[in-house]
Amino acid sequence: MLIVGLTGGIAAGKSTVSQELERLGAVVIDADRIARDVVAPGTPGLAAVVEEFGPEILRPDGALDRPALGRRVFGDREALARLGSITHPLVARESERRQRSAPPDAVVVHDVPLIVENGLAHRYDLVVVVGAPEEVRLQRLVEERGMSAEDALTRIRSQADDEARQAVADVWLDNSGTPEELLDQVRRLWAEQLAPAARSAG
Repeated sequence: MLIVGLTGGIAAGKSTVSQELERLGAVVIDADRIARDVVAPGTPGLAAVVEEFGPEILRPDGALDRPALGRRVFGDREALARLGSITHPLVARESERRQRSAPPDAVVVHDVPLIVENGLAHRYDLVVVVGAPEEVRLQRLVEERGMSAEDALTRIRSQADDEARQAVADVWLDNSGTPEELLDQVRRLWAEQLAPAARSAG
């Protein structure tokens, strides 16, 4: 088994890489997806978040209002840390459970946005970082996700910068070009490093 940490800043293209690795045969454990599951309606996780931040972060149907919560925590390091203290342990436990259930010769990819910010690089055999210049990511957030430039910059700058990501990266995937250029890099990485390493580890 090869344990890979996949990370990158918002709008860098991490989801594209994750989807292609899954298509190629990796077992992908998506921390964002798990993070949504652990604060679904009726969960202890959601109850803890509401207790910490108040009922105004709920939608009328009782589900978490993610934009409202985002406005509370992004740009406020203390609030973001309080949220993380609730959700990160829940996500970590579920991620570990899914990793244990993977085949012994699997490439297990942990798709985790905050590997750098939370000091998690040591948990993985290999850390893969997807990178793109800030101005490219800003444009994507505004044009593709409909965010205001101000909100987009706040999100970008609440995360680690590229220098910090490069410091932990075993592999850097450059996504300043076309989607196909990024996918070509992913396929080479799979064929030349990930699949052979998993076979030998298994």
